[in-house]
Amino acid sequence: MNAKELKRLGIPDGPAMGLAFEWIHSAAEAGKNPEDLREELTAVVAAPELFREDPEKGPLARELGRIRFSPRSQSAPWRMWGSGLEDEAVRQMANACDLPVAVAGALMPDAHVGYGLPIGGVLATEGAVIPYAVGVDIACRMKMTVFDRPVNRLPGEKDHLAGMLEKETRFGMGAAFHRRREHAVMDDDWSVSPVTRRFKDKAWAQLGTSGSGNHFVEFGELTVSWPGLGLEPGSYLALLSHSGSRGLGAQVCSYYSRIALDRHRELPKPLKHLAWLDLESDAGREYWESMNLMGRYAAANHAVIHRHIAKAFGVPSLLELENHHNFAWKETHRIGGEEREVIVHRKGATPAGEGVLGIIPGSMATPGFVVRGKGNPESLNSAAHGAGRVMSRKKAKDTFAWGNVRKEIEAAGVWVLSAGTDEVPGVYKDIHQVMAAQEDLVEILARFDPRIVKMAPPGEKPG
Repeated sequence: MNAKELKRLGIPDGPAMGLAFEWIHSAAEAGKNPEDLREELTAVVAAPELFREDPEKGPLARELGRIRFSPRSQSAPWRMWGSGLEDEAVRQMANACDLPVAVAGALMPDAHVGYGLPIGGVLATEGAVIPYAVGVDIACRMKMTVFDRPVNRLPGEKDHLAGMLEKETRFGMGAAFHRRREHAVMDDDWSVSPVTRRFKDKAWAQLGTSGSGNHFVEFGELTVSWPGLGLEPGSYLALLSHSGSRGLGAQVCSYYSRIALDRHRELPKPLKHLAWLDLESDAGREYWESMNLMGRYAAANHAVIHRHIAKAFGVPSLLELENHHNFAWKETHRIGGEEREVIVHRKGATPAGEGVLGIIPGSMATPGFVVRGKGNPESLNSAAHGAGRVMSRKKAKDTFAWGNVRKEIEAAGVWVLSAGTDEVPGVYKDIHQVMAAQEDLVEILARFDPRIVKMAPPGEKPG
């Protein structure tokens, strides 16, 4: 075959042409006839993504994919909840549903702009995982412990409770305990990827700590008015935490996103952070194992925090509850009239399958809610993960001064031990409007009102 014939088959001039000739020469030496070569080349040109990992055709397939982006002929179906969402967040969701690996999507009412997939975005793909659709803070999660203590005892114990938060928590990028804390997760296999192997020691040093940004540990009042939690109606003292896999999760995301982008150089600029990894590839399997390890590590961070605070408090617990977001799950959904196993990415979105319990927080001075999922298939069994930001951190710092919002926070009955102005209530949407917009996704079982809040001090970078 000559260059003219290769062009007719769809091989362009340049590196792809050279790789095609290399493969033809090698295949011909192995005894393949021209008709078979022509048929195989036609298949590679038609669907290069199917041959990326092929030991013989892979280099040509990857080059063809790099220079040509082929979106879906018709966008994957998706639906939006809420109103007044940022135009760019909506555009990001639409872009994600143009990916050739996308099969369905949903956008939650707390949505705002993210990298690649918006925060509040849910995306189902087939046979592929997208590191940035999982997110940087892999497996960020909520955990609540409800204590056998009437909340009316809180005023007399405020100093004691605040002291526990100060002593038993650490916040920020370099946060660590002088004496390392223990959890069985450190006995897991951390050699699943070069990143987890390299940073295991640092992860252990940070075990039981929280990041900065919107991460918190707080005591508050849980008001139970509806059945479903196994608690009598009334008010309880509860501990609530929010954080994820610390800096290591970000390292995992960054490392595998670079690999994904290198394999999908064909993606136009607006889509580059949506580069995916084939789950059958070595990198895809490594990322999947690393992501799940980060899920266990994030859960361990919360377990350690709650264990140490509960021990210091010395009061029995009545209930423990947790859920996570920024993760990808293998699930079966009915899409296009048939049951399909898909990878559901929930970036800043809460699992809300039928009967599944979850926690959706507000802000430091507004309530959060314990909810039970309704299993709405249009949302891919998902719901909002919080109130959602209405302004960037920089704009928040330029807009608010702590002294100006102190009265608002105190009037809400909240004592803030430490926090930055980029986390004050005014930077978030109205949590009541967010909840009203997803009544078909979750039902409310209890309300949580923060009372003593600890976050990263001012000046900490998000992490």
